[in-house]
Amino acid sequence: MNKDFPRILKLLRKERGLRQKEAADQLGVAQALLSHYENGKRECGLDFLIQAADFYNVSVDYLLGRSNSRNGAVVKETELEESAVNENAVVNTSSAGIMLRKKLITNALEVVFSLLIKTNNQKLARSVGNYMLTAVYRAFRMVYSAGGENDENLFSVPRESLSGITLAELSLEDVAAKTAEKEGTADEKITNSRIEREYPKQSTALFSVVTNVEKELKKL
Repeated sequence: MNKDFPRILKLLRKERGLRQKEAADQLGVAQALLSHYENGKRECGLDFLIQAADFYNVSVDYLLGRSNSRNGAVVKETELEESAVNENAVVNTSSAGIMLRKKLITNALEVVFSLLIKTNNQKLARSVGNYMLTAVYRAFRMVYSAGGENDENLFSVPRESLSGITLAELSLEDVAAKTAEKEGTADEKITNSRIEREYPKQSTALFSVVTNVEKELKKL
């Protein structure tokens, strides 16, 4: 049974501000049956899946949790601003694969920092900024130390201490960010539809990051 479908189906109904009975009536099913679908007690048929996708104006892939992009559109690389790749792009260790991942990360970060500015939350901005700086530093040290023959005198933090110290810093900034989350005054609630509306190109990259990272996390 698909575990994402019940959660997403319920979320879409609540976003519309519909009671379960109202949504069931408009979808042409009994409230009890819709309740079973939303609570994962029964699997729906293909007809209902398509009907629900049309009713909530989302793609079937989105309903099934296969994509975080509501419309399921594939954006061509040439349409992006030095930016995102679609969720199905193959990222490998070739030069082309590295450049695709660079564009994906760059565009995802554009959305993150743009939304961060709109939160008007200085403490959160500082914590997220420090977190990202530490992550970039850590990545640079990984690349710089590849092969073990590069000059480590560039750094004041010994290589053997790098992993523990940077992980500790990331953890501290994560805690600080959680503490600061409720401060500030966001200009508007963040939703998938808002992100797609305000960042039509970069949103593909961000949703790809979410999908692929969560896929890896679920393996742990």
